[in-house]
Amino acid sequence: MKTKILRLTMGLMAITSLFLTSCSSDDGGTDPGEEATCSDGKMNGDETGIDCGGSCTACEDTNLTGSLTEDRTLDASKTYTLTTTFSIESGATLTIPAGTKIIADVESGDETSTYIVVQKGAKIDIQGTSSNPVEMTSENESAGDWGGLVIAGNATTTEGSDATAEVGQIKYGGSTDTDNSGSISYLIIRYAGAQINPDSQYNGLTLYAVGSGTTIDNVALIDGKDDGVEFFGGTVSASNFYLENNEDDAVDWTEGWSGTLTNTYVVHTVDGFSTAVEADGENGNPTLANFTAVSTVGGTALQFKKTSGATITGLSLAGYDSTVDMKDDGPLANVQIDGADANPELSYIATPTVDIERFAWVNSSTTAETSVLTGSLTSELTLDAEIKYFLDSTFSVEAGGKLIIPAGTEIVADVENGDETSTYIVVQKGGQIDIQGTESSPVIMTSANENPGDWGGLVIAGKATTTEGTDATAEIGQIKYGGSDDTDNSGSIKYLVIKYAGAQINPDSQYNGLSLYAVGSGTTIDNVALIDGKDDGVEFFGGTVSASNFYLENNEDDAVDWTEGWNGTLTNTYVIHTVDGFSTAVEADGENGNPTLANFTAVSTVGGTALQFKKTSGATITGLSLAGYDTTVDMKDNGPLANVQLDGADADPALPYIATPTVDIAAFAWVNSETEIETSVLSGSLSTDLTLDADITYYLAETLSVESGATLTIPAGTSIIADVESGDETSTYIVVQKGAKIDIQGTEASPVVMTSSNEAPGDWGGLVIAGNATTTEGTDATAEVGQIKYGGTVDTDNSGSISYLIIRYAGAQINPDSQYNGLTLYAVGSGTTIENVAMIDGKDDGVEFFGGTVSVSNFYFENNDDDAIDWTEGWSGTLTNAYVLHTNAGFSTAVEADGSNNNPKLVNLTAVSTQDGTALQFKKTSGATITNLYLEGYATLVDMKDSGPLANVQIDGADATVAGPYNSGTKVDITLFDWATGN
Repeated sequence: MKTKILRLTMGLMAITSLFLTSCSSDDGGTDPGEEATCSDGKMNGDETGIDCGGSCTACEDTNLTGSLTEDRTLDASKTYTLTTTFSIESGATLTIPAGTKIIADVESGDETSTYIVVQKGAKIDIQGTSSNPVEMTSENESAGDWGGLVIAGNATTTEGSDATAEVGQIKYGGSTDTDNSGSISYLIIRYAGAQINPDSQYNGLTLYAVGSGTTIDNVALIDGKDDGVEFFGGTVSASNFYLENNEDDAVDWTEGWSGTLTNTYVVHTVDGFSTAVEADGENGNPTLANFTAVSTVGGTALQFKKTSGATITGLSLAGYDSTVDMKDDGPLANVQIDGADANPELSYIATPTVDIERFAWVNSSTTAETSVLTGSLTSELTLDAEIKYFLDSTFSVEAGGKLIIPAGTEIVADVENGDETSTYIVVQKGGQIDIQGTESSPVIMTSANENPGDWGGLVIAGKATTTEGTDATAEIGQIKYGGSDDTDNSGSIKYLVIKYAGAQINPDSQYNGLSLYAVGSGTTIDNVALIDGKDDGVEFFGGTVSASNFYLENNEDDAVDWTEGWNGTLTNTYVIHTVDGFSTAVEADGENGNPTLANFTAVSTVGGTALQFKKTSGATITGLSLAGYDTTVDMKDNGPLANVQLDGADADPALPYIATPTVDIAAFAWVNSETEIETSVLSGSLSTDLTLDADITYYLAETLSVESGATLTIPAGTSIIADVESGDETSTYIVVQKGAKIDIQGTEASPVVMTSSNEAPGDWGGLVIAGNATTTEGTDATAEVGQIKYGGTVDTDNSGSISYLIIRYAGAQINPDSQYNGLTLYAVGSGTTIENVAMIDGKDDGVEFFGGTVSVSNFYFENNDDDAIDWTEGWSGTLTNAYVLHTNAGFSTAVEADGSNNNPKLVNLTAVSTQDGTALQFKKTSGATITNLYLEGYATLVDMKDSGPLANVQIDGADATVAGPYNSGTKVDITLFDWATGN
């Protein structure tokens, strides 16, 4: 701009020179030229400025400094410079016409002495207009360059009369609440807020005890180092204030200010500010009427210190981390917001009560806008991801219209009580929506109140077929849908999160998160999250649309619902239920269009029903994984199970459909859900391979049976808790059937733990493994527990692998003669690997071998109430490194053997009792070969219960003797089991 002025001036000089040359006399002299007119708006004669200087009145000094003691009107055609304090003294008025610009040209160190002050008894008259505002700024254009505009009045303040300001020793305050310090209209102040010290600063506009006779309207305070405006007492009211990126508080008051501030818009896009409002001192109960504040960087909106307060109406906040902060625990009742006590728990998100367009005259380049969506869209509209949109009624995309929503856009339903069912977005037949979310920047549709049922969600109506025919009327909004174009295209949805939808029309009609009415297969829907809805997550009303990658969390009715013959495919769905009272994971109704669910994982921590089919509805489901539901399949109206094909077979309500999740929840990390499924329920039959997750705590609610051909893999660190109601102890256990396998992958640092929630011996039935090796009971013998079949002819049979396993509180009692144990091994073959196992606090045996050839090692037994080690039916394997500890009275034995003697081996057996008792007991003709035996503390060392031959029991190379003492062997090092004992 300076260059242009210079060129213009040089041009004028050239023209003047040319003119003078043309008027020169022939003899080379010059004419005296025109006389100064002093009034024609031109510089002529001896004028040194336009109509001033020379023989005219002296030209005005454009450097504002010192004291003004008489009235002065500035000239809008001139730019004024402020280099130090400019003080308008009592009795004087400074008038500043529209378009005037004042620039603070400040040397470093002079910031706090460079400001304009209107003293008590003086006036300022700023006459800006919307097209020509007055501007006060700084040459350096840096926050804190100067002290801004200060006005001192004669109204009341809690500091009394003639108080001394914290800036410039200015006197202010009196008893005239109607005092008039002048008028301000359309004023912009930039880069003020000079810092005196950490406790005292200038602001953009500082009002000391200014009275109600003063008029202040349309002021913009931008990029200040401290507050935008601060009221120190006084009664002045002001209106239409725009405050942008002031580093401390946008609006501040203290000393009992009691005026009103109407129509305020605050913008924060730079981090590190203090507040949008700060109030301090006594409560003069000022009023803020229509106050909108928007932050893109979080922060605190309203802060009240001491007993300060206010009455605020028309509050709209967006983007703040904290809405109300009672800094000194003052009473919330002092702050009345829209007719109620302030509530720090509320977001106060609302449709902006002040339209940003009101401040278009400021010409700010900063944008942090919000906008309201309502009415009908008949053309194409692209939203702006930088703007927060509010939905305050129905927004309808009409036929031919298209709504484009870029990645990162947020739409907030701002709903008054009673308006929930009229607040939704609908894409009508022939309209389109294009949601362009990404994994890193999804589109979010939510509600201001953050309550399920706040609004009606997103509704799309298409032209595809439905059993309701053409131009059917939806149960919501009288929307028309349905036709004959199964390839109809209603647009595209990618990476969309919908929260708190599901508004309730009546008990039979509700909105959902996403409602799809006869939507056609030309529509693309991928990566959608539906969370905390009052009704269904998604419902398909007929149509042919397919969708993929759906995450549904705690929708109160059904997660996925369809009716009217929908026949599309839903691929990769993850359903979470952690809140009790929902209806189903899937509900289907009406005629069977045989839709497909491909890879459907649903997890509940609160029971409930997984899949429900009404009337003759059905589906083809592949990759089904359910966990934690009380009911897996419910044919509500006794429709044929053949209509529901689950992984290639008719649905079977008796099956639990537990399987390794077919959908990885990590695929929905983009949703940023705070809900974590850390538990899952194990029950029923496992017919395919399943790998548990060590990050999940599993609950065993009843029998979990690993069937032939399946493998249950349990990673290191996994915890399984038997959660047993009284009376269900004997039906709660894990069994690995013949032909099945278990793979327990514990480590010394992270063993697998199987325990009970009640932590009482006998709570549950422990781990049972049935194999195909030989037993004296023959092939396909029936176990005393659970009617389990076991035994065969394959002594090398492999039932899997166990490493670092702790079993606690097992040993459920069937009757006096039949009990479960910690680990029960029925005819388990030698191909099975079992090492590092601890059985603790069992009601019956620690381990019992029923025949079989399996060998095991590194077993720790502590306070099992019956026998630590038990075998029968001709077990012939080897147990290496066993440590038995008895510190509770009443146990049976450390070792009990029964039945035929197949001469199993015990290598390195240590048993220690502090309660006497029996160490080794052999019934019938049973026996063993024991090497390196160490016994301590038992009253009976060897008991041949049925007088079987002692020679059957070989201890360290000799026949057993009842006298022992068997205390010379090398004790098994108990520190081998620190991983189990916690030492």
